Amino acid sequence: MKKLLLPIIAISSFTYADLSVEQIREMVEKIHEKREGVKLETLETTSEPFVRLQEENNVTTFVIPVQEKQLEIELSLHAILNGKAYINENWKRIDETIGGYTLKYIGKKGVVLRNKNQIKKLFLHKKRENFIMIEGRE
Repeated sequence: MKKLLLPIIAISSFTYADLSVEQIREMVEKIHEKREGVKLETLETTSEPFVRLQEENNVTTFVIPVQEKQLEIELSLHAILNGKAYINENWKRIDETIGGYTLKYIGKKGVVLRNKNQIKKLFLHKKRENFIMIEGRE
């Protein structure tokens, strides 16, 4: 291993030996120059964190997908019974949708809803003076 390392270091030092001090200074100045980036408004409206480039006829254009804004519906969990959840005055089962979200999990104290990459967790109210737990027999 040591026999290979020394020749590699020697070859790499000779390869980059032709750089002058002035060339190195120019490289450092280019690195320090302020580069133009994407505007904050553009980032806020894009649905993806990555910008795709299209190259046609030596012209590069940015393709920024436009995200449609949906009205956010307030979701409220009122009850859980026999594998169903009572959300916004409707009984829902797993894989049914409500307010653009799909019900993915029903637990004892809450549910999980998903809409593409967004996940919402709804829980039963903490105040449980009138709470009745019904358990089934197996």
